[in-house]
Parts: sequence; structure tokens; C-alpha cells
Amino acid sequence: MQETQAWVLHRGERGQALPGALVEEDFAFPDPGPEDVVAEPIYGCWEGNMGHAIQRVPVDICRLRREDKVVIGNAGVVRVVETGSAVTRIRPGDHCLVFCNAEPDEHGYPVKVLAYDATRTMGLLARRTRLPQHVLIPIPANSRHSLRQWAAFSLRYITAWSNWRLAWGCFRLQVSESDCPVPFVVGWGGGVAYAQLRLARYAGCRVAMVASQEERLRHLESVGIIPLDRREFPDLTLDAARFAADAAYRQRYTQSEKQFLARVKEAGRGQDVSIFLDHIGGPLLQAALKALGREGVITSAGWKLGADLMDVSRSTECTKRHQHINTHYARFSEAVAAVGFAEEAGWLPPVDGERVYAWDEVPQLARDVEEGRVASYFPLYQVNPEQ
Repeated sequence: MQETQAWVLHRGERGQALPGALVEEDFAFPDPGPEDVVAEPIYGCWEGNMGHAIQRVPVDICRLRREDKVVIGNAGVVRVVETGSAVTRIRPGDHCLVFCNAEPDEHGYPVKVLAYDATRTMGLLARRTRLPQHVLIPIPANSRHSLRQWAAFSLRYITAWSNWRLAWGCFRLQVSESDCPVPFVVGWGGGVAYAQLRLARYAGCRVAMVASQEERLRHLESVGIIPLDRREFPDLTLDAARFAADAAYRQRYTQSEKQFLARVKEAGRGQDVSIFLDHIGGPLLQAALKALGREGVITSAGWKLGADLMDVSRSTECTKRHQHINTHYARFSEAVAAVGFAEEAGWLPPVDGERVYAWDEVPQLARDVEEGRVASYFPLYQVNPEQ
């Protein structure tokens, strides 16, 4: 066994869905097996699943895994310090990004995720961590890009690559380049949608994104993404039961939806949406489908505000030839391709110069993200020095 300092999440009380808290303490983990490595996390990126774990929504992951305590954190960059006897792709001293597909299916797509629902896995909120070699991808030798950028890249950008690859392929199967030379792509969500819109720009698309913070709106405009201010349609969150029963709410929602559709139409210069990137979920699905043009694609890799979707008219969706894409992270070959493209094209998060939370600020980072006080799409924390 080895021991390290870690921020630990303990099991909640049975029958109580109360949020947990990260506790700094010593944490013991087994020596590496033949296929494992011991690594020092350098930078981590705070991900939505980490907040879900602390809030115990939808599940208490400790109870799900039948473990008393866990170390979370499944996006970032590590430095390898020790390797098992059967490790062949990685050597001590290598810098690797974390690929959090811990338990793939027969086709390589993730069933369970590292440091979340995959049992006996350990994340990056520890000074040292034990990882199987198949969740590590070496950073390109002599990379032009910073370790901070690669840390922010590891989950959101790989998710974006896999989801966009499928959405773009579906759109172009129906609508050729001669049919629609400049597709219009709209996104709402966070870092995944941002990464996909950057890919859409490489593909020659016109792109727009919904955001509500001034800093984000300014940044979107600076990188060629048309900003859509979420504050202009404040009641665009559909509650179907309330919509049916509350006339005042129905009027407010309808007005916000009308304003949203008008702003999208304006951003597209009259063109309907070709691909809608929706990582928010249920309360916004109706508005997204109304904005989507014929032969359009609505694509998702998340459900920030609701996993349960409203009733969808199958006849309408068939008639309009709408394609609904749903993905969950990526398989290894996609991640490797994404890393190669990123290194060559510079498709990485623009995080250099942004705040990086220190080790002892990790609980504050968790609170800041939960309370919406973080402007960055890629909130970073540092565990160990770069050197």
C-alpha cells in the first residue's frame, strides 16, 4: 500500500440525500499492478461530474461503488513516476492527459467513468494517484501548448470531438456541401459546446453561442462566435406542468421563447439552425427544436438542467428529418485523433492567464462553480508543481 494526501469524499448517510464535502486527509491506495502507473497530478480541470458527486445527485457515488470514501477528479494532466511491469506505452517522467473512459464496452465506448462510477478507481484530487495505463494519453513530445491547456482539454474537448464527429457526419449525409455551403451551428452549454463551435468554425460554419456572463460574451465575440445573451430571454426554462396550469408563467415563457427564436434567426441572417448543440437538456429542448431547420441535427453529450426530456412529436421529427444525436465521452481512438488535431491546429482551450486554484483552494473552487461565480468554461486547479 502507498499513502498520499488527498481531498476525499466520504459516503453519505443511508436514506439521506444531503450534499457531501471534500475533506483533506491521508489516503491509502494499493501498489500498482502490472497494467497500472503511479502518477503525480499537476493540473486538474473541475468537471460537472465532480459537482454531481459532491451534491450526491443523482447518486451517492460512494454507495454506488460500495466504498467508504473516494478521490474524485477525472480531467487533467499527470506526471508518471512509477509503472507496472506490463506497462508499455508510458515511461516514468512522461506527461500524460487523463482519458476518463475507465470501463469501455465491446466497441470501446465508455460504460463507467474513472473516479466517478467506476469502482476502485482514483482521481486527481490527490498528491499521488494510481491509474490504469489505458486511461492515459501521452502529451505530444515538445508540444507547442501548455500543460494547463492540455488539462482543460482532456474531458470537455475529447467529448466535443466525438459528439461533433457524429453530428457533422449525420448532417452531411443528408445535406451536401453544394446544398448548404455554410451551415449555421448554435450551442448552449459550457466548455463542450465552446469546443464544438471552434470545430464548426474550422469546417466553415457560421456559429453562435448562448451565454449570460459579460466576460464570456466578450470572449465569444473575440474568437468569431456570435454571442447570444441569455439574459434577453430570462424565462426560457420550460416546466410543462406549470405551462399548462399558470397563465402568467405561460405568457412569460412564450415571450422569452419568441425573443430567443428571433435572436437566433437574426444571428443566422435568416437561416435556420443546421446543428444545435444542446448540453443543457429538458427545459430548453422545445425551444431548440423550434429553432432547428429541416434536415437539422440536435446533438447532446450532457443534461445539465434535466435528463428527462419533454414529449417529442415523432411525426413532426420524421417529417422534418431531424436527427437526434446522443453521446457519452469517447473511445480511445477518437481521443488520440483529437489530441493529434489539437496539437497541429491549435484547437485547445484558451486558459493561459486565467486563474488556477491552489491545492488548499479546492473546496472554494467547488463552491464557486456550484454558485456560478466562475467565468471560465475550464476551471483549473493545481496539485503539484510543473517541475
